[in-house]
Parts: sequence; structure tokens; C-alpha cells
Amino acid sequence: MKVKSISFYISAGFAVFFFLVSFAASATTNSPAAYRADQILIKPKVGVAASTLEAFHAGHGVAVKHRYRSGGTQLITVPPGETVQDLIAKYNKSGLVDFAEPDYTVYPDATMPNDPAFVNGTLWGLYNYGQNSGTPGADIDAPDAWDVLTSASNIVVAVLDSGIRATHQDLAANMWVNPVDGGHGYNAFDGTNDPSDDSTSHGTMVAGVLGAVGNNGVGVCGVAWRVQMMACKCLNSGSGSDSTVIACIDYALANGAQIINASFDSPTVSLALSNAIVSVQQAGVIWVASAGNNSSSDDITPDYPTCYGLDNIVSVAYTTRTDALGQFSNYGATNVMLAAPGDQIYTTFAASDSFYYPPSGSINLAGTSFSAPYVSGALALMLAKYPGENYHQIIQRLMKATDPLPSLRGKCLTGGRLNLRKALNPDMVLSAQAGQGGGLQFELSTGPSRQCIIQSSGDLVNWTSVYTNMTDTNGLFVFTNTSVSPNQFFRASTVP
Repeated sequence: MKVKSISFYISAGFAVFFFLVSFAASATTNSPAAYRADQILIKPKVGVAASTLEAFHAGHGVAVKHRYRSGGTQLITVPPGETVQDLIAKYNKSGLVDFAEPDYTVYPDATMPNDPAFVNGTLWGLYNYGQNSGTPGADIDAPDAWDVLTSASNIVVAVLDSGIRATHQDLAANMWVNPVDGGHGYNAFDGTNDPSDDSTSHGTMVAGVLGAVGNNGVGVCGVAWRVQMMACKCLNSGSGSDSTVIACIDYALANGAQIINASFDSPTVSLALSNAIVSVQQAGVIWVASAGNNSSSDDITPDYPTCYGLDNIVSVAYTTRTDALGQFSNYGATNVMLAAPGDQIYTTFAASDSFYYPPSGSINLAGTSFSAPYVSGALALMLAKYPGENYHQIIQRLMKATDPLPSLRGKCLTGGRLNLRKALNPDMVLSAQAGQGGGLQFELSTGPSRQCIIQSSGDLVNWTSVYTNMTDTNGLFVFTNTSVSPNQFFRASTVP
């Protein structure tokens, strides 16, 4: 007995997987062209005797694979030595069919924003189709993810950095507003509600990657098109201290931040700072840390806060447009969790309300400071999508939502680069093998704590539910079906 699988991705928000169990299953291959090379679709003409059409099928070595109720069409095989177009021509010339046509390939729709830097391909980390010598797919799969969700407008992300230019045309609408004083955050250096960015513009650049307004027709777009960014100024002219960071942590926790983006590091352990991040952990807040830019292992030469060993810390390395580990990126199979794009970055800048960096011809902007907000933006969307889950569950989802890369094997805990689509709409993989007591043992892998239904059918029209269960915290459940018959289909879907 052979088991073969056919998978379909449904752009409305879930995946359906079929397993055909057949004692005489023949191999099928997918054509890379715009239609299947091994089958075509026909519609028999009304009034033509079924026996006449069957004789025509037999005379051309064709088999009927399926008769569909919807539309009255038939799916027929293309015999060896025949081409799709030649067979279509024979059927259309026969007078026995209303039409014969290829079995065209279909693709999920993808949400594409109109921001100029996205449209012209500059924002490769969101959508990489091979522009500028990049590797197609070396991105976070943002357009397909945005089919699911673009807004995290109810999520507050504290950006602990050099401040943010709150009036920037691509950031103003996504700035958090303090309901008490109308400010957008906190300045730990003077104790005011004015966290304006300094000449480094580091915080404004980070904010643009995380949450520049999407689909507004100007500049760039962030990972989250809508989000509330709280500016917490703990760096000034390129540096700060543990006390300024802790002051900003206090402010962020007191004002409802759910994620803290910390694109800075230190080679020194601070008990005061580590205790403050424990408070962040106890509040259920996720701390996103840049892994550092020393081209070194955080496992061997620790970098902080990355290496404090707290389970709410998500440390991020950076990758290039070819899915290589960034030249300057730190790494570490124990202390770094995943990677995200962080090379050749183009983003908002604090010089004016319409300034972006780098200008044409400027040096490359790269580093883990920018891969971290990729992850913070993703986490904001995940919290919006799964509001009932705690930080453990959300981080577990994040860990599973990576694309494994050879360049990251042994370099980070997941060995993978962020995939936003998987984070918001986890793939479903239904696999089967012969069970010890007969029948088939199935394993369903998808997101954690998802209620799923397994159905079976003999004709792909009438479906019967055979199993319903919740996946565990690893996104798995296993079951055995002992009543397997020839030509039986199985599919899995999530409960809406």
C-alpha cells in the first residue's frame, strides 16, 4: 500500500491536506508551468451519449480521474507521448465536449502595500523576489502574512532606544499616546515626556522597521502596518546606562507595554538590569534583544541582555538578502533564538518628517538593531491574532515559525529565519505511516493549542469527521485510524 499526499494552501486562512490511500497508486508530478502537464479538464456536451465519450477516451488512451458534480466537468489523464495542448485540440475538434482546457495552476492572493519602497523592491526583507542579486524567498513572507493580519493597533510596543521622531509622516499615526499627558513616551535623561530622537536617529530607524504605517502611499511600511509604538529614550548620542534603561522599563511596565524592543547591548553583567528584566518577565512582557554585531558567539563571549537566560528574552541575529548570516551578526545555538533580515535596510530617519535612510549612494545600513524590530513587529501581530495566549505560548509559536537555513544551522536555537506567514497562519502537515495494529497512524503538526478536525471521504465530495482534538503545546497530535479502505481521502482543518 502506498500513501501519497496532495496539499493545498487556502489564502482565506487555513491549509487543507489530503492523503489518498490507494492499493494501486500511481505517481503524480506537478508541472512547474502554469498548468498541470499530466491532466486536463473537459465538459461533456449535453446530449452526447456517455458510451460515445467513453469510447473516445479509450481510443486516445485517456482515463477519467474524476467526475465533478460542480459544473459537470471531468478530469482526464494525458497519456504518455501526448501533450496537453494536442490533447485539448483533439477533444475540442471531436464535437463531444463543450470545452477542453488545461488544469491551470492557482496561487493564493497576497496583500501588497502601496508604499513606494515596498513597491520598488527596496524592502527586500518583507518581500524578496530576487531583486538586486537577492535570493527569492529570502524574506519573512510578509505579503502572505498580511493576507491574515496587518494591524496590531491594540498592542503597545516600547522602543527602548534613542527616542523616536513622533511627527514623521510614516510614524505619527502609529505613535502611542499617553492618555494622561498626551505624550508619546518618556525621556530617562531629563524625566520628561519628550523622547525626541537625537542625531543618531537610531530609535527612529528601528521604529520604521517595526511599525511604519503601511499602505499609506508614502515612504516605507513596517512589519506591522498599525501598532502603538511607545518611545522610551534610554540612549543619548549613541549610549546610555543601566539606570536609564531601568527607568524606561519602569515607564513601559507602568503604561501597559506588551513587548519591549531593546536594540542595544553590553558586555557586562548587571544585577540591577537583570532584576529589572525579571520584573518584565513576571509581568508577562516579551523582551526582544538584538544579538550584537561583533561577529562572535554569544555562547562563548556573552552579550547582555541577550545572555541573561530568561525565558521572555528573544534574541535575534541578522540575515542578508541571500539568507546568509550577516557579516557582523553575533550568533549562538544557546543564547540566540532566531534570525531576521537586517542587511541593506531602508527606513525612517529623524532628520525631517519625510526623511528616509540611507540616501542613494550611502553606506549599507545593517545590524541586529534592525533584525530585532522585525521580530518585535511580528510578535505584535501575533499578540493581536492570539490575544488569549501568554508570552510562553507566543514565543513557542515564534520558534516554530522559522524557515530552517543551512547558514543558521548551529548558529541559533531554531536554526532558522523568521517567517511571518507561519507565525500568523501555521502550516498544517498531516503525515501517515502503517500502524502497529493495522490501519494508519497519523500525525498532525500545526500551531500549538489549535482544535483540529480530521475528515475522510471516498469521493472528495462527501466528508465524514473521524477525529477531533486539540494540538499540544508543540502543535502536535497523533491518532490511529484502523478502518482504512482503498481510495480513501483524509483532510485536516482547524476549527474556525
